[in-house]
Amino acid sequence: MSRPLVIQTEDLSANAVAFLRERCELVQCPVGDEARFAEVIGGADALVVRTYTRVDAALLARAPRLKVVGRAGVGLDSIDVEACKARGVRVVYTPDANSRAVAEYVFAMLFDALRPRVFLERALPTPEWNTLRRELLAPRELGSLTLGVLGLGRIGTRVARIGAGFGMRVLYHDVREIKEENRAGATPVSRDELYTMSDVISIHVDNRPENRHCVGDRVLDLCKPDAIIVNAARGFIVDAAALAAFLHANPNARALLDVHDPEPFREDSPLLGLPNAHLSPHIAAATSEAHENMSAVVHDVWRVLNGQQPVHGA
Repeated sequence: MSRPLVIQTEDLSANAVAFLRERCELVQCPVGDEARFAEVIGGADALVVRTYTRVDAALLARAPRLKVVGRAGVGLDSIDVEACKARGVRVVYTPDANSRAVAEYVFAMLFDALRPRVFLERALPTPEWNTLRRELLAPRELGSLTLGVLGLGRIGTRVARIGAGFGMRVLYHDVREIKEENRAGATPVSRDELYTMSDVISIHVDNRPENRHCVGDRVLDLCKPDAIIVNAARGFIVDAAALAAFLHANPNARALLDVHDPEPFREDSPLLGLPNAHLSPHIAAATSEAHENMSAVVHDVWRVLNGQQPVHGA
C-alpha cells in the first residue's frame, strides 16, 4: 500500500518531521521554491504550512488529491477555509499552541520599553557607577499604568491576567459578549474608551476584514501622548503611515511591533528609523515549547488521512 504524500513548506520541529517520515512520503519544499512545489503539489495528499504559504483556490486547483491542510499555528489568515471546504479539504490547526509564548513576549517588549538597563562587564569607579544609576531611572512602573486589551481571546486573556498580576488596571474591548468569569479581571469598555483611557494598548484581534487598519488616524488621535502601543497579532491591523505620524507628533509615545504588513517589511516602511518605533521580526511565538506545540498539528493531519476526526479542525 502506497504511503500518502505530504508536502511541508515551512519549519516544523524535529519530532514532527520524524512523525511524518515514519508514516508518509514527506517532501520538504521551502517557500519560494516554486519549481519544486509545482513538481509535487499535484500528487499531494496533505500540505503542512505555517505563516507564509498562501492556500487559496488557485493552489487547490493544482492539488486534486489534497485531503487536508495542516497549519502549524494559531491563525488561519493565510488559508482560504471556505475554498478548502468547497473542495472537501479539511483544515486543521493548533489554536492554543503559542498563547503563553506570545503573552510573555508582550511583557518582554514592555519591560524593554519601560525599564532601561545595562549589564556590566567590568568594575566601575564610584562616579561612573552613580551616573549609570541616575541615567537608568525608569519613568514609570507597570503597576501604575492602565492596560487596554483589544480582543479578549486566548492570548488577550493571558495578557490581561498577567497585567492584573502586576497590579495594572486592566480594560478590554471585544466584539463578543464575554461572561464576567472569563474576563481575567478586566473591565469592558467601548473601543474609544479603551484608547482614551489606556497607557498601554495591546492588540489581539482576529483576521476579519473589518480589522484591517482598525488602528488608524481616528483611534490614534484618541490616545494619550505617551501611550505604548503593542501589536503581536497581525500586521495589517495597524495603519503604518498613521502610526508613524502619531509617533512623530508624540515623541514620548512608543510602538512595539512584532508583526508587519508586508512581512518582511520593506526599506520604505514609514516606521523605520523612528526612535520610538521598536520593530521585531515576528518572533513572539519563537520558543522551543511553542514550536513543538504548533508542530503537533501533524497528528491531526495523520488523523484526517486515516479517515478520523481531527482534534482541532477549522
